[in-house]
Amino acid sequence: MKKSRFIKIIYITLILQFAICIFNSSSDALDVKRRVLDNGLILLIVERHNLPVVKVAVGINAGNLNEPEEKAGLANLAASLLTEGTKKRTAHQISEEIEFVGGSIGASGGYDYITVSLSVLKKDIDLGFDLLSDVILNPVFPLDEINKKRQRIKGSLKAREESPGYIASKEFRKAVFGLHPYGRLVSGTSETLDRITRDDLADFHSKYYVPENSIMAVVGDITDEEVEKLIDKYFSRWSTGKIKKSPLPELKITKERKTITVDKDLAQANIIFGHFGVTRDNPDYYSISVMNYILGGGGFASRLMQNIREDKGLVYDIHSFFAADKYGGRFQVNLQTKNESANTAIEEILKEIYKIRNTPVTDEELSDAKSFLTGSFPMRIETSGRIAGFLVAVEYYGLGADYIDNYPEYINSVTKEDVLRVAKKYLDPENYILVVVADQEKAALKDDYTDLK
Repeated sequence: MKKSRFIKIIYITLILQFAICIFNSSSDALDVKRRVLDNGLILLIVERHNLPVVKVAVGINAGNLNEPEEKAGLANLAASLLTEGTKKRTAHQISEEIEFVGGSIGASGGYDYITVSLSVLKKDIDLGFDLLSDVILNPVFPLDEINKKRQRIKGSLKAREESPGYIASKEFRKAVFGLHPYGRLVSGTSETLDRITRDDLADFHSKYYVPENSIMAVVGDITDEEVEKLIDKYFSRWSTGKIKKSPLPELKITKERKTITVDKDLAQANIIFGHFGVTRDNPDYYSISVMNYILGGGGFASRLMQNIREDKGLVYDIHSFFAADKYGGRFQVNLQTKNESANTAIEEILKEIYKIRNTPVTDEELSDAKSFLTGSFPMRIETSGRIAGFLVAVEYYGLGADYIDNYPEYINSVTKEDVLRVAKKYLDPENYILVVVADQEKAALKDDYTDLK
């Protein structure tokens, strides 16, 4: 038996054993109770009484998709300021109250939706819901906190500009999505952040932070009846609003080959290869997941890793993935290699893409991919916090109440013919975006790689 095959078997076996333990310890997570409240809020509840802890995730459709281009970063800034002062509490009081009981509360931005999260011991659940409702319903966006947060984000953006990986990722996203919100940074830019006023934040909150635009998942040592009482007590004033969403810019997908180079004095070239991908509700998503695992998503089990790292020694790590959002997605391969080996690494990526598009995968590859994807799935719901966030995503993307139960069958039903079909359909070795941040003189990129068919 080859060494690489032996390592893969051990790796997948350990994953499966660990997953079985997790699944057995959290099987009650499959019992999801769903309600739509009178105000439109979607409520998801999972009882888990193994630990005296309650986790809450609230997903609100108030992400970057809803902000104007000239004020990019508005959605993220609004989310980050939720815990920085309300009508009842200052930022210091919020922090002090939740830390005193050993809990946590926070919010983060995103392209599709923002997430507000709460973690608290069962005995402190009233305080937790009081704080949660306060930051969601009553933020006041203090001017001093706005300015502090804005400066922190701008400082972070400036620091990240020194990272070749960040530069490559930013250029790649912009090239794939163009003027669509997915093509921008979640945080915005220094210029767009400076245009955002307190009135902009207050108006954005008033418009989008409404119950019919929200999903709440409550997981932990709590019953349905207790959750309902807490909702009645702390969220009864959360009334419906009038959401008038502006139409999103059209996602214009042009099939063309485009190379973007950024010259930096680097020993290693940072490379991203890819193109437009799929939306999360694409019916081929599961076949794509299996195909991508075999191509480059399976770590040492993947073809890209075996070829470009193990056989040729060109990289330390190389991986591919399909990032799928509500309205679009992207396929990309990420790697770093010596400047002088950039052309060779790019050629090998294309060779592997041509190969998986033209030749069926082996039974062994298909079996390993299915075993890993189904076996690792329970890890995504191994804790109450992960379950809460996972349930919000499942609801937002419309994956169905029975998604957790059905996922193994979605994966196991994929055939070699499916893998070949989706590889031909969703991998494009002719029209792609190639971003290379490197010492361009040493990298000496070729103008054309089309002689590899």
